[in-house]
Amino acid sequence: MQCILMVEDEPEVREMIRFILEPKGYRVDEADNAQDARRLLSQRSYDLILMDWMLPGRSGLDLTRELRQMARSNTPPVILLTARSEESDKVKGLESGADDYITKPFSPREMLARIKAVLRRNRGDQTERGIEFAGLSIEPSLHIVAIDGTPLHLSPAEYRLLYFFMTHPDRVFSRTQILDQVWGVTASVDERTVDVHIRRLRKQLTPSGHHNFLQTVRSVGYRFSPGNFQLKRPSS
Repeated sequence: MQCILMVEDEPEVREMIRFILEPKGYRVDEADNAQDARRLLSQRSYDLILMDWMLPGRSGLDLTRELRQMARSNTPPVILLTARSEESDKVKGLESGADDYITKPFSPREMLARIKAVLRRNRGDQTERGIEFAGLSIEPSLHIVAIDGTPLHLSPAEYRLLYFFMTHPDRVFSRTQILDQVWGVTASVDERTVDVHIRRLRKQLTPSGHHNFLQTVRSVGYRFSPGNFQLKRPSS
């Protein structure tokens, strides 16, 4: 049974989400604030977090950022729930480390479709082969990314994006192609999502110099070219 942590301060919304998910076979735990959510996350593992943006005290956006900065490779994917619908808000949510974004009010069909898509993407690469370029390695069976043996802690979306590029080196992909391959053709996300996660991934790879492998191809998209750059490591 897949376990979902629902972080939502409105009882009516929690009741509605539980009514949607439990008949579909999901186990649902509830937290109505960030502190309780952190306590539950320390006690058990979850397959997915449904995170309300606006929570009493600390916001769900801040908690999402914290989870992405934790020294753990198994932090579950996060879907933000919010009434904010502006593009700038969506970008802000994705930049915090969220994997998807659902705007309130939403239909049961939309919620189930988003949850299934995120869960499917997150487990889809578990049986694939490992690969390594210039000290940057990824091992799907263990869900581990490392640089010279030191683990790199990526969000689920960043992990899938890096794996896709590393398994398709020196090929140029449009944003639409990347969306289809990494997020899936049924995902309700737009091309701006690719830019946001490329930027986050580059930031993670910058200290080691591996960010140079991710190239922007003007008017086309992106490519991963590990053979074109001499890595510049920070001096010790």
